[in-house]
Amino acid sequence: MENNKVWFITGASKGFGLSLVKQLLAAGQKVVATSRYVSSLVKAVGEVSDNFLPLYVNLSDEKSAAEAIEITQNTFKSIDVVINNAGYGIGGTIEELTDEEARESFDINVFGTLNVIRAVMPFMRAQQAGHIINISSIAGIAPGTGWALYAATKFAVIGLSEVLADDVKSMGIKVTVVAPGAFRTSFLTPDSLVMTKNPISDYQGVRNSHARYLQMDGNQIGDPEKAATAMINIADDDNPPVHLLLGEDAYGRAMTKLGVLEKEFKLNEELSKSMAYQG
Repeated sequence: MENNKVWFITGASKGFGLSLVKQLLAAGQKVVATSRYVSSLVKAVGEVSDNFLPLYVNLSDEKSAAEAIEITQNTFKSIDVVINNAGYGIGGTIEELTDEEARESFDINVFGTLNVIRAVMPFMRAQQAGHIINISSIAGIAPGTGWALYAATKFAVIGLSEVLADDVKSMGIKVTVVAPGAFRTSFLTPDSLVMTKNPISDYQGVRNSHARYLQMDGNQIGDPEKAATAMINIADDDNPPVHLLLGEDAYGRAMTKLGVLEKEFKLNEELSKSMAYQG
């Protein structure tokens, strides 16, 4: 790591967030880590130092997110890297999940990310520098059956990141959206994954898909420590990627999706191009 930075990380009490916090503190970086359960966060990190500031934040509350960003700026006098990691999975078909469940998922996975970005941008614009790293998922590129709402939130994170990268480039601010595959975190446990409480028997294929995913818990091929290191390293890049796939499975699924899209687009090329007014 080339120099000391101030890092703001959401969802820091487990998974990628916790790995990031521990690695950064070990490297002497200044870290503000947020969670809805600060005592669990402090216990998991296991370190008390002037470089570590744990904060309670309700990301679905714009005021709470803004206050956390302001505290960070007042404490460390800059915010160099924001990693929007907080989020959770939600399984079920659109028909099986309630409006409330859908909106709660978007509140954290999408609007929580927007709340943090909206709050930090004035500070990054003022310093004409910064790096925003948004954690999406390979499900936001190549979703699987039975995960429509989760995929929708992760599609949204990719879309907003792509446009944000263009919007802020001239101000020296960089944006990367990360799409991980399956990593050995707590993602497939009830702490991070909500499943439909109203399964419909006609969706047997979806139930089978969910069962296969849940059986992966503890056996995922990805190492979260390697993922955290990769994310830390791109913050030192002069020209970091806008899109970053993490995991062999993520790369494979993304490349397969590219092939499917190319085939479908070309198959209907003549129709697509025939929409102009005549005369």
